[in-house]
Amino acid sequence: MKIYFSPFSPYVRKCLVAAHELGLHGRVQLLPSNANPVERDQEIIASNPLGKVPTFLTDDGTVLYDSRVICEYLNELGNGALFPRSGDARWNTLTLQALGDGILDGALLARYEDVARPEPLRWPEWRAAQLDKAETSLAHLSAHPALMAPDRVDIGTLTVACALWYLDLRFADLGWRDRHPAVAAWYAGFSQRPSLQATWSL
Repeated sequence: MKIYFSPFSPYVRKCLVAAHELGLHGRVQLLPSNANPVERDQEIIASNPLGKVPTFLTDDGTVLYDSRVICEYLNELGNGALFPRSGDARWNTLTLQALGDGILDGALLARYEDVARPEPLRWPEWRAAQLDKAETSLAHLSAHPALMAPDRVDIGTLTVACALWYLDLRFADLGWRDRHPAVAAWYAGFSQRPSLQATWSL
């Protein structure tokens, strides 16, 4: 199996973390990529018309994207339990995954505002609104501690952990821990999992 890789993509990281949790990380080869919101990577586009990472190639050559699809594929391949199969547990987990992905979506848009948009065209209010998605989401998690149970390991909690990793990576001055100590305490413990301590490079 192969995945187009970017060391700073939180969505690529999410897929690799899931593969690690499922014992599949040794089977995933990293492919170089140069995904960019403006200068699009034609090599990725040849496999994925969106030109985005993560783009994943299965052993039989099937192309999968995005992280939600890739992680569900890995979970099925590894006969895992990251995605509950039915009932309230499934919808709860998928919704938590959507929350984590939404934090990432907003953070990426804010990042693009900083580095991809020419300075005269930048919109500070837009950037602030995108980062506020993280603020309101972390407040929601603080208000619903059952979502952050220490022994809960599924695609929802893993996605939130990858989102917090990205906030620390790109917005170190955000200071989210000061305002959301319960989430900070959960992340301090949960991030010690081997899958979240792992690093990947080409």
